[in-house]
Amino acid sequence: MAKSTNPEGKTGVRIVVVGDRGTGKSSLIVTAAAETFPTNVPRLLPPTRLPEDFYPDRVPITIIDTSSNPEDRGKLAEELKRADAVVLTYACDQPETLNRLSTFWLPELRQLEVKVPVIVVGCKLDLRDDQQQVSLEQVMSPIMQQFREIETCIECSAYKHIQIPEVFYYAQKAVLHPTGPLFDQETQTLKPRCVRALKRIFILCDHDRDGALSDAELNNFQVKCFNAPLQPSEIVGVKRVVQDKLIEGVNERGLTLTGFLFLHALFIEKGRLETTWTVLRKFGYNNDIKLSDDLIPYSSFKRAPDQSVELTNEAIEFLKGVYELFDSDLDNNLRPIEVEDVFSTAPENPWNDAPYKDAAEKTALGGLSLDAFLSEWALMTLLDPARSLENLIYIGYPGDPSSAIRVTRRRRLDRKKQQSERNVFQGFVFGPANAGKSALINSFLGRPYSDSYSPTADEQYAVNVVELPGGIKKTVVLREIPEDGVAKLLSSKESLAACDIAVFVYDSSDESSWKRTTELLMDVAGHGEDTGYEVPCLIVAAKDDLDSFPMAIQNSTRVSQDIGIEAPIPISSKLSDFNNIFRRIVNAAEHPHLSIPETEAGRSRKQYHRLINRSLMFVSVGAAVAIVGFAAYRVYAARKNASS
Repeated sequence: MAKSTNPEGKTGVRIVVVGDRGTGKSSLIVTAAAETFPTNVPRLLPPTRLPEDFYPDRVPITIIDTSSNPEDRGKLAEELKRADAVVLTYACDQPETLNRLSTFWLPELRQLEVKVPVIVVGCKLDLRDDQQQVSLEQVMSPIMQQFREIETCIECSAYKHIQIPEVFYYAQKAVLHPTGPLFDQETQTLKPRCVRALKRIFILCDHDRDGALSDAELNNFQVKCFNAPLQPSEIVGVKRVVQDKLIEGVNERGLTLTGFLFLHALFIEKGRLETTWTVLRKFGYNNDIKLSDDLIPYSSFKRAPDQSVELTNEAIEFLKGVYELFDSDLDNNLRPIEVEDVFSTAPENPWNDAPYKDAAEKTALGGLSLDAFLSEWALMTLLDPARSLENLIYIGYPGDPSSAIRVTRRRRLDRKKQQSERNVFQGFVFGPANAGKSALINSFLGRPYSDSYSPTADEQYAVNVVELPGGIKKTVVLREIPEDGVAKLLSSKESLAACDIAVFVYDSSDESSWKRTTELLMDVAGHGEDTGYEVPCLIVAAKDDLDSFPMAIQNSTRVSQDIGIEAPIPISSKLSDFNNIFRRIVNAAEHPHLSIPETEAGRSRKQYHRLINRSLMFVSVGAAVAIVGFAAYRVYAARKNASS
């Protein structure tokens, strides 16, 4: 396969040369640039530039010489933080400088948080004592085991022109075609993320979906990546190399995925990392082996704070097809291993971590139903549209990425129109400790009730489909806000902008729980009034299976009437009596102009605005009367003058 070209976006490589004084740093740089050994070398060289045609990748190199004097340590640190790669030198004739690599220089690079490839270079090879011949591998192996940031090691002689160009070639190569993201040196295997990316590329190139790259598909792949076709004899040669080492790498239909992966492992083992990197970059991957940002249409989901992002019908239909494809036994249960398989062409499974892990309802067999699978996607699209879109691309979404998502109408406009068109609603669940918030969340996900109490330390999400009369389905996301997290949430002006419905849960048997809930309700309602992001609110009287505290009904009725919202809805998670709470949540969210509480301050503010408006109206009427009177006087005066 052909050589790589200049990797996209890389306009230059900055290499900083460091090491003890007298190890040959400056001589190394001058000899590389001038191709001749210098007789007199300055103590510190100015930046040295190698032109773009110096090496095959055609990327110019800037080499920075450094001083190892203690008084220059600040300048050294500045240069290292700007480096793309570090060349760390020792002198082959001075063993103490080799020891200083692991006792000073490499720990120093770590302390300065220099996270770039390091090339260790043994200079003055011509001066080494012939009686002390030790292989480079023997010398460097223990150091490389301890310091994984070392990309490679090389010995050279500026005086005898031995391996001088190779030093900066390897340094440039470590930047443009790094080993770390692709290959695990310890296990001598491709890294998982690299395997996943290559698997996706293989599937994209396997146009007939028969699990193998035919000769024609292999040739198309070669042309796409390297702009040069393979001759029939070359295709035969490639397949023979694979088949000789790995019988299952080739079958009667062509090169299998196993063979494709083996081929790339072989390239890397032979030092031809540029081949694999060219393939990855041609398919849009960056150095982290993730899709480049320019492939994600970020402009598609620019939105106001009170707008949300949802999947389009086109994307949902695609995901239904994905579900059916991976639910091989068609039992409406995507097992965990099958979910992993869905994301086997993505860098990792995005649902393995919070907030997505355990956010959807599980089947009796521990898998995901179709509704739960789509719910997870809806949650990811709501919270992180870019990640959702990225993963849609990873798993093979065939259309224009921007056609997979839509931005909803502003909730402020929904209130004016008295109807929301959203298919996904987000509810914030507030309440004091031990009120029953988590029990409500668990019941929403079909989990059994538990008497044991475990306080919620962090926010958690739950997502599920709620079926309405007439078979209409809406997706509801419930975000549980711990009591001690409310103040932090409300410290942001736009914190309620994403909330379609606020649910306040209290323990109906505990008067202090009720009082604290009303305080939280007033805080949230006041914040909404102050910021213009008022939200519909529902109060849930949990633990209805216990005796209510005295005056509970009267107090709750009075408060709800005072602020203009529905009376508390009694539920019992223990008895599985939920009083249609989840449908009622959807109904309140669908009508964003209703169920909005009004605080005393909000009421006073409205009365003040009405008074101002009324005053302005009287002023306007008064001004109009004055203008009409003045006009009438002018008419009268004109007539009088005319009659005279």
